[in-house]
Amino acid sequence: MKNPDALKLMVKEKYAAIANQDKEQNAASCCGATACCEGVDYSIFSESYTQIQGYQSEADLGLGCGLPTEFAQIKPGDTVIDLGSGAGNDCFVARALTGDTGKVIGIDMTEAMISKAMANAVKLGFTNVSFRLGDIEAMPVSANKADVVISNCVLNLVPDKNKAFSEIYRVLKPGGHLSVSDVVIKGQLPKAIQDAAEMYAGCVSGAIQLEEYLVIMKTAGLTNIRLQKEKAVVVPDDILLKYLNDSELKAFKSSGTGIFSITVYAEKAGASCGCGCC
Repeated sequence: MKNPDALKLMVKEKYAAIANQDKEQNAASCCGATACCEGVDYSIFSESYTQIQGYQSEADLGLGCGLPTEFAQIKPGDTVIDLGSGAGNDCFVARALTGDTGKVIGIDMTEAMISKAMANAVKLGFTNVSFRLGDIEAMPVSANKADVVISNCVLNLVPDKNKAFSEIYRVLKPGGHLSVSDVVIKGQLPKAIQDAAEMYAGCVSGAIQLEEYLVIMKTAGLTNIRLQKEKAVVVPDDILLKYLNDSELKAFKSSGTGIFSITVYAEKAGASCGCGCC
């Protein structure tokens, strides 16, 4: 696997290409951008938003692996931060829950995604939804800012997950909480898949063990950690055969290794001061 800076650049380039296509084009071009058609079809992870309040189809690029807002307990007036906000899909759903009195901040490291999300917000007339270009490992947000942090199939793409969850802890208000959907592994992926750049950008080889994921959250200081949803993800054989031969594929499928999408909840202990100064 490449070094962290190279990984970030690779992810940024692939998601910039995705930003310039709609959901249907993404699905038709395997992993969202024609240039990486040898990679992963993101539709194997995504779930339908069509019945969700606040859903805006033009902001849905089909890149998620869950519905974090479904479990996020967002209340009117909350400040919500969405990590890896893409074209704004989860931000606009969160905005429907937090209402006109709340605030939603989307953070993404890809300029093309930020531009697309900002254009969507202007088109929709949302003045309490904003987007910031930035890195999840060093968020452009002050401490104790968010009542709720959400993220959808993004943290697996972050090379340093310890830094990412430490940053989540920093930006949460005391008493605040997170609800994130992500991809995790149970078992061991074959080395050929671990080393494949396309499988990293496709949210597979960057995923870590479920137990390690939960330990990282606890180490960051988060409490009351619990799984809200877990779903097995089946990667089609035709994708796996791009990296494995027939015997390797057979061994992998009989190994007991599983790829899962999860939605997980956690809290930052303490009560908010209630003064509004945060």
